[in-house]
Amino acid sequence: MSSSRSVGKMAEEEPRKKIPLVPENLLKKRKAYQALKATQAKQALLQRKEQRKGKEIKFKRLEWFLHDSWRQLRDRVRLRRLEVKPHGLEVPDKHSLAFVLRIERINGVSLLVQRTIARLRLKKIFSGVFMQVTPQTIKTLRIVEPYVTWGFPNLKSVRELILKRGQAKVKNKIIPLTDNTVIEEHLGKFGVICLEDLIHEIAFPGKNFQVISGFLRPFQLSVARHATKNRVGFLKEVGSPGYRGERINQLIRQLN
Repeated sequence: MSSSRSVGKMAEEEPRKKIPLVPENLLKKRKAYQALKATQAKQALLQRKEQRKGKEIKFKRLEWFLHDSWRQLRDRVRLRRLEVKPHGLEVPDKHSLAFVLRIERINGVSLLVQRTIARLRLKKIFSGVFMQVTPQTIKTLRIVEPYVTWGFPNLKSVRELILKRGQAKVKNKIIPLTDNTVIEEHLGKFGVICLEDLIHEIAFPGKNFQVISGFLRPFQLSVARHATKNRVGFLKEVGSPGYRGERINQLIRQLN
């Protein structure tokens, strides 16, 4: 009995902890914020359900149908001429590496051009890839010539592109090339263990060029949103599509 009384006295002697009071305006703000988040979550759920049902119908103006048909007709005529005169551009002897940059939209173009663009991995505008110069490569570039520009980059341009915008896709994750362990893990069996080895293998193509270039994601270059255009509609900073030789190095430095 004595022990229970002493415990009761100690409990009475301990001061009761005061619960801190919250201002009324802060409670109202919390309540309004919780209601807002609940409304946003409900709207996001409804939006996802609508997206699952199907996309909204997008209306297309008649002018766009005419424009698309004109582009397809132009592609058919151009590709037919390539079959008649296939030796319009010969393979250069002293260059073995080309950089291809897409500078035009491909809405409404022929199916062959769309497939070739997808095979080159140039799905986004102002994206570029390295390619080994071969007769088959030249033939492929002639198919998409009005929509891309290409030339022969030097070692400095290759180094700047890989160091600034080099990325790899590993297990559906985009990883910047800032760690040599990633390069050694995936390309070590080809003798590439660091970033300098990767730059050398790209700048001077060898037997493993296709694997190493496929390891790199397309380089996404940047252009000013409100860049000025010339009378034809091409960006003045980018220039016209097609072959430009070693002048591609100047374009890379402008857009990198």
